[in-house]
Amino acid sequence: MRPLAVAVFSALSILAAEPEALALSALIQSRHLPFGTALDPFYASPTSSEITGYTRCGDSALWTGHYLAAEAFRFRVTASTDALSNATRALEGLQGLVDVTGNDSLARCRLALNSPFTAGIEREEAANGIFRNPALGYSWVGNLSRDQYLGVFFGLSVAYEQIPSLRPTIRPLATRLANFLIASNWSNPVFTLRPDQQLAILQIARQINPERFTSTYEVERSRLADSVSLPIAFDSRSTSSYFKFNLIYISFYSLIRLESSPTKATYERAFAIARRYTANHENPFFNLIDRALSTPYQRRDAESVELLDLWLKRPRRDFFVDRRSEVRICGDQACDPIPVDLRTPTDFLWQRSPFQLSGGGAGTIGNAGVDYILPYWMARYYGLIPSLGVPATTAPLASLTICKGSQTAFDHCRK
Repeated sequence: MRPLAVAVFSALSILAAEPEALALSALIQSRHLPFGTALDPFYASPTSSEITGYTRCGDSALWTGHYLAAEAFRFRVTASTDALSNATRALEGLQGLVDVTGNDSLARCRLALNSPFTAGIEREEAANGIFRNPALGYSWVGNLSRDQYLGVFFGLSVAYEQIPSLRPTIRPLATRLANFLIASNWSNPVFTLRPDQQLAILQIARQINPERFTSTYEVERSRLADSVSLPIAFDSRSTSSYFKFNLIYISFYSLIRLESSPTKATYERAFAIARRYTANHENPFFNLIDRALSTPYQRRDAESVELLDLWLKRPRRDFFVDRRSEVRICGDQACDPIPVDLRTPTDFLWQRSPFQLSGGGAGTIGNAGVDYILPYWMARYYGLIPSLGVPATTAPLASLTICKGSQTAFDHCRK
């Protein structure tokens, strides 16, 4: 089959996935935002729809930022009022993560003091520090890492660009967060040796509030830009701590996209180091960021659509998998990327190594699906997938049935 025919076939095969994307957004709204930001539910058993608790609070800020970006792209493509409502709710959740700390820093997540789920989450996150704000009625988890800030700023940047009506809320929120990081001299959390990430945050701050942050960004750009390739080269030596590549991609998405000075070429050279290392990792999210920063490329873009189609075949619970008897092994990992539908369960698939051989749990944690809807709506926005024109109201969560044997895709499959 010729490349063009492959591309057309791939795009047509995934057109029917728009209802799936809408159903995932409905699922997130109904089950994954108990306190306004992204968490994953514990179910009573692998076949139960009863929620007994929540987990993955430690990365709630990160994935809420990604979810905000997903709904922002969806709104730009469809003008859906549901997308606007969902993005507004995610933005309110992120603002709550800043309000609850009382000092304009960011919380990993916040938990309602009167919730029956709070005690279990606090036990799970005790090592990060549990703090309370009785005046607001929440406790919150501290010990912030750089990835939480990067995920939030990524979401704020996309939403600011794609949903103008949210700008009056985004602008003061981004300003508070950036002011805090600057006032702490980038030491809480520590951004030492990560000029790429520091500049990415300042680039977004400049995008959102140019009056306040343009001069600050330009000063730091002149000081740090020539060194941005150093951590990228170091990170691109191995697949260990694979989440580092997600942070690289979301950082350079804004660094390059928003840069108009000659320094853009410096950023592009640094990004190319990571891109060369990961281009064959069969990662549609990374592919779509590369598409956004470069030009259409038929083979890459067709691959992205095919990989998203494979994502829909994955179970939606954390069932343990072990692929050691199914693939070629090189050392402690697969020699080649494991097919998307066979990879280990996780919160956001594209930040996990495609060479990981085993992982998962008991099938009692429900995954949100942000790792599908974000690249899906990006693919629509960047023209990889034409519009199907399915109104959100025609795709209620309970209308879809996608079950794989004994592994449940959605809870309603047990009806």
